[in-house]
Amino acid sequence: MTDNPTRQQLLLPVKPWFIIFSIVVALAINFIPLGRLAWRPDILAVVLVFWCVHQPRKLRFSIAFMLGLCMDVHQGVLLGQHAMAYVLICLFAAAGARRVSWFDLKGQMLHMMPLFFLLHAIEIMLHWIKGDPLIGWTVIGAPLIETLLWPLADWILLAPQRRVPSKDSL
Repeated sequence: MTDNPTRQQLLLPVKPWFIIFSIVVALAINFIPLGRLAWRPDILAVVLVFWCVHQPRKLRFSIAFMLGLCMDVHQGVLLGQHAMAYVLICLFAAAGARRVSWFDLKGQMLHMMPLFFLLHAIEIMLHWIKGDPLIGWTVIGAPLIETLLWPLADWILLAPQRRVPSKDSL
């Protein structure tokens, strides 16, 4: 753990509509038809994990499950594949939320990397069980990119909470 003065900043409460908005935008980004690239990051997973770490009581696992089903239908894969993966990574993220919040961004990235690898390992395992050919080494790129997106997610998703409250509201 490092003493980072920027992490000690008190944040304003998050608005529920902003959480919903960020999840809808992430889902829309995932829906962009770029083909089936093995290294393509799952933006929705990054946003779900982010909110499970920063607001573990505001994001329910049922929402992660439903969003996973939406991704399954969109990608035409085994129904429940993304749903199971999203619920598991949200469960692990929420379980470690208090611990992760004490670390700076680099420490948080190191904690998030195994979750993103788990997400893609579940998908690979289910493809393998189904009898699909194994994906090559390019699949390692997706969790690495998702881990590198963590500071960007932190900067964007916490920006509305970093506003200085007006003197009238104090």
